[in-house]
Amino acid sequence: MMYGSGGFAVDGGTPQRLRIALLGPLRAWRGGTPLDLGPVRRQAVLAALVLRVDTRVSHEQLLDDLWDGRPPGSGHKVLPSHIHPLRKALDVAGAGPAESVIRSGKGWYTFGGHGVRLDTTELDERAGEARHAKVSGDVTTAMDRYSEALALFRGEPLTGLPGRRAQAERERLLERRLSLRLARLECLVLLGRSADTLDELAALSTSAPLNESVLALRMRALYRSGRQAEALNSYQDMRGRLRDELGIDPGEALRQMYDAVLHQDDERLLGPATARPAAPATRPRPRRTVNDLPGDAGRLIGREAELAQLIAPCAPGSVSIVTVDGTAGVGKTALVVRAARELSAQYPDGCLFVDLRAHSTQRRQSPERALQRLLRALGAAKGELPSDLEELTAVWRAATSPLRLLLVLDDALDADQIRPLLPAGGGSRVLVAGRRRLAELDADRRVTLEPLASGDAVSLLTYIIGAERASREQEATHQLVGLCDGLPLALRIAGSRLQNRDTWTVEYLVGRMAGDERRLGELTAGDRSVETAFRLSYDQLAPEQQRGFRALGLAPTVEFDVLTAATMLDRPSHDTERILESLVDTSLVQQPRPGRYRLHDLVRVHARGVAEATPAEAAAARTAALRLYLEAGRVSSDWGAAGFPTGPRPTGVPFTHWQDAESWLDAAGGELADVVGYAAALGEADYACWIAEALCDYFIRQGRYHESQTALEIALAHVDKATDQRMAAALRNCLGYTAVDQRRYRQARMYHTEALDLSRRRPDPCQEARALAGLGSLDLSAGDSDRAIARATAAVTLSRRLGNDWVTSMSLVVLGLSHQFEGRNEEALACFAFAQTYAERDGRPRTLARALTCAADAHLRLGHYGEARNLFRHAIRLGEQVGDTFLCARSLTRLGTAERGEGNPSAAIALHHQALLQHRLLSPLTDPGYHWLEMDIRCRLGHAYVATGRVREASEQFQAVLDARARAHPADHALRVEGSEDREAR
Repeated sequence: MMYGSGGFAVDGGTPQRLRIALLGPLRAWRGGTPLDLGPVRRQAVLAALVLRVDTRVSHEQLLDDLWDGRPPGSGHKVLPSHIHPLRKALDVAGAGPAESVIRSGKGWYTFGGHGVRLDTTELDERAGEARHAKVSGDVTTAMDRYSEALALFRGEPLTGLPGRRAQAERERLLERRLSLRLARLECLVLLGRSADTLDELAALSTSAPLNESVLALRMRALYRSGRQAEALNSYQDMRGRLRDELGIDPGEALRQMYDAVLHQDDERLLGPATARPAAPATRPRPRRTVNDLPGDAGRLIGREAELAQLIAPCAPGSVSIVTVDGTAGVGKTALVVRAARELSAQYPDGCLFVDLRAHSTQRRQSPERALQRLLRALGAAKGELPSDLEELTAVWRAATSPLRLLLVLDDALDADQIRPLLPAGGGSRVLVAGRRRLAELDADRRVTLEPLASGDAVSLLTYIIGAERASREQEATHQLVGLCDGLPLALRIAGSRLQNRDTWTVEYLVGRMAGDERRLGELTAGDRSVETAFRLSYDQLAPEQQRGFRALGLAPTVEFDVLTAATMLDRPSHDTERILESLVDTSLVQQPRPGRYRLHDLVRVHARGVAEATPAEAAAARTAALRLYLEAGRVSSDWGAAGFPTGPRPTGVPFTHWQDAESWLDAAGGELADVVGYAAALGEADYACWIAEALCDYFIRQGRYHESQTALEIALAHVDKATDQRMAAALRNCLGYTAVDQRRYRQARMYHTEALDLSRRRPDPCQEARALAGLGSLDLSAGDSDRAIARATAAVTLSRRLGNDWVTSMSLVVLGLSHQFEGRNEEALACFAFAQTYAERDGRPRTLARALTCAADAHLRLGHYGEARNLFRHAIRLGEQVGDTFLCARSLTRLGTAERGEGNPSAAIALHHQALLQHRLLSPLTDPGYHWLEMDIRCRLGHAYVATGRVREASEQFQAVLDARARAHPADHALRVEGSEDREAR
């Protein structure tokens, strides 16, 4: 049995076994390899299934778990978009649906627990072993097992996952952790080590002042430590609180504890005398016992899980090494000192502390000087000590070989600084704290400290400035915590400044910290400074790491990948990844998931400030990043190169295909509109406009209309500062396209009209053609086919002259639909055929599919069912290729009508039902045609039922059409389902 990277035991004989950890941030491994579980909402889907392992969970249950009864507008559609990547991440390579850990059926999913190891299962096993050992009288083993169980917690369970199911499980597991802590502390009391429990019990009493179980155990510990009066007083305090706050008296168990303490009833408090542990046999001690641990200054909040890992039992007979790493100011020293103080009673031969000053304004502590100091502290220095490191190390090992020591090494730089200082005595323990991850040092446990979670950060700040002051300004207190990014050093400095300035409000300090240029400057108090702490870390970096750090501070998004960093640094990706990983090891960069990186907020502010000291380098890095997003948007767009006649030309674009660019944009998540804002804030108006335009088609295809509108409106507000005169009309055309897809026709007409006017005043035939095509489609939707034909014809003429195949194809589609509206079917089919030709030249599946479906619709109306069937099948294949659910659903139901026309009503019914299944993946909030499509499918299905004589089923579908119409948004009222269906059927 061994312990995996998740902190819980795994079977060493099954290296490919899937392991999932819930007792902290959700993590998963297969073998020793961490798996990418994706964004937090996807993790919440996995957690909801794992929490009901081997149980079918309905779609409705999942949506309710994650969105608390307010599911997204996309409804069930959102679930496959999370389940598919989870299967890809969790399943073994080549696993089919039957072997997947996530299986599905009609309306449900289930997570199969066979062959999967959960840390919650490990928790149950350790707790069960502890209970069995305790019942059997083996209290020492019970305490060890409880400690192992507590070490499984890696922070708050299910950290950051949304939804009430996750919250309920989180609260249950936190209660479980509290009960395990109490059980472990009770074992210490039973073993006669009550003094070791008092600090932790006092902290628990403070955090849970009304918890009677905590107080009962604390009273036992106080009594066993000879502090009977304090135990009795603590009961009276609890009794007063319960009466004042809840109007009740203590429960029976606590009253019995009070009575036992009052009457000094050792039998009840400590167990039968024969069962009490004998005092441990004393062993010879050195002539001089030393404990030079620093004072335990300040309250430790939010570090219970990490503390449990540090103080958990270690392998007997060996020298145990535990490392703690984290960014500057995250509280490493406070944690290791607290752990050392809790462990100190177990190391009577000595508790030693050395500040190695790797990141200090003072001279760094060399191994030689540290060894001389340690030997003198132990009293082992006789006469003059050698100055040679090898000789000093030999003396140190000889002096410590008979001793069991606790050694704390703070602010360590690297393994070379640490190895000579390791004691030789079996059973000794070394706690190492430093900013770097010491991968080259063999350690029993490694703990990485992150900034405090929001709730813990608020608790720490409240403790410093006082509950009354924090409660008066709750909103400002939360804002200050956010500005401090949960960093304990920043919180303590901010709290100290408020302590020393009674006239300052929290809101006033928040105002002083507004803006990056002042934020770090305000986090200084005396010789403590967040910026100085960061600067000392930066100064330790190699030159290439420093340059990398500076560039990362200028990234336009919070999260970024290797490609972004490589582009900003103008270095190969493999070289850049090496630099990024080295910065992760220094705790300056985080890696929230494989392949994605980010900086803590305050670290990013510092990095940006350092970058500004080299303006030419900073400008080049910023421009490179913006150009990368611009090229990704343009390559992914269906508009093609002719759609972007101005702006930088591609040079060494890293995306070989439009799918590559689209996947890269997908990974950026919801931060794309922020890139436009970033460019605008830098005064890069041209890039803001170019990027907003380039992303428009991507956003519309994804149904992310609000993000498209936001990005375009940001850019339009700065278009007057842009040197590219084309952008004033281009952005308005993009806003028009976005509005059309949202069915905001009045706004769309306004934007296209303004674009047309601008493109004619500042001659721009490309934008003129776009505006004419947009206005033509709006004219057609308003029933003005003559004007639509005139505008679409003009758009075709212009776009063909310009070689813009996308605009030409779309304009021909509008022209064909206009002819079809007038009953000129042959002219319509000719337009659609030409549109297909230009779409094939354009090479984008969506453009071609649109021309095909329009031609297929025309053939369907003319009764050319064979031709319609072939075109719809081709369109469906294209829709599946690009994941266009709406296109697939619409084409499937019309293919069904073609099959009915060919005399295959049974096949038609099956296709209509397939279309309904696709429709369920859509959302009425993000798909404006949602209600129209449902009515269309159900009406066609009803007629197919009529054709087979199934009148009752047909009636149900026609009633469903009326119900859907009643639910439709007012903007959809013009969408009709009427006798045209009968004409098509005939």
